Amino acid sequence: MLRLQRVEPTPALWADRASYEDRLIFHTEPWLRFVAQAQRAEPVLATISDGSRTVGHFTGLLTKRYGLRILGSPMAGWTTSYLGFNLDPAVPRREALQALMPFAFDDLGAAHLEIRDRGLAETDLEGLGLRWAAAPTAVIDLSPSEDALFAAMASACRRNIRKADKSGVVIEEVPGDDPTFADDFYSQLRDVFAKQNLVPTYSIERVRTLIRSLGPAGSILLLRARDADGRCIATAIMPWYHRTMYFWGGASYREHQQVRPNEALIWYALRWARERGVTEFDFVGGNSYKAKYGTTDVPVPWARRSRSPLVAGLRDAAKEGFALKQRAVARLARAR
Repeated sequence: MLRLQRVEPTPALWADRASYEDRLIFHTEPWLRFVAQAQRAEPVLATISDGSRTVGHFTGLLTKRYGLRILGSPMAGWTTSYLGFNLDPAVPRREALQALMPFAFDDLGAAHLEIRDRGLAETDLEGLGLRWAAAPTAVIDLSPSEDALFAAMASACRRNIRKADKSGVVIEEVPGDDPTFADDFYSQLRDVFAKQNLVPTYSIERVRTLIRSLGPAGSILLLRARDADGRCIATAIMPWYHRTMYFWGGASYREHQQVRPNEALIWYALRWARERGVTEFDFVGGNSYKAKYGTTDVPVPWARRSRSPLVAGLRDAAKEGFALKQRAVARLARAR
């Protein structure tokens, strides 16, 4: 029987966690530092043992809502795609999930648990008292040649990439200490949300915290697109680690979208990642517009369990309340 035990972070622990093949950037110390600061949350690291043998690790963060302890691995709104487990390949993920329940609710005293683990399937969740939603993500296999990757895109997407090039759009890599990048990105992000009569779901400080946390480790690619006149018209933020690059955020000004900077940014990132041995590009979500890049949908269910129906109701109410608040703030901004 598997058992989880909370442990303190040490260099030896981080080294062991980094030896697992299913490791993701979201399991690393810099990423957890980013989430902890942005969400005022407390990281939870646990070893998973089978008898006296360590067979994996669990990663989560504790926070409080309505005075209740919440264990997120991760929580929605944390701009963090997956957490969950790092496991020996011989260990079934369902068994690790079963062992997580008493750890979360008894050992940690959590009232609510959410988990999204890249390796969990819906069949792993059945019969464990969990509710879940299908949350597929769109990925691109970077193993084929550059020509094959380009050919796999929709013809309209290929035309847009060529149009950007002919229009004089230039993509530049931005160092992490650039003092203007976060401002450029957030200004463009506000314009993207304004198109839908909304405001961004996070502040500019979260962008700055992400860059500060990941920049020293060299695990984030910041891209800026300039038009023929040298104006910054689009930006993208791409964390990467081990075998995967992630699309954390991208934004552009509506008035310049006719020169197609967004497609040019993605195409640059795909080639950049592939040249460095990265084998997968994860769009972090399955919106239909991503299919034009030749993506494949991968199911990654988002599961949750609460100590009581009341807590589950509070969680759903909080989610609905956030959406209403976002629209209200947007209306006030338009009225000024």
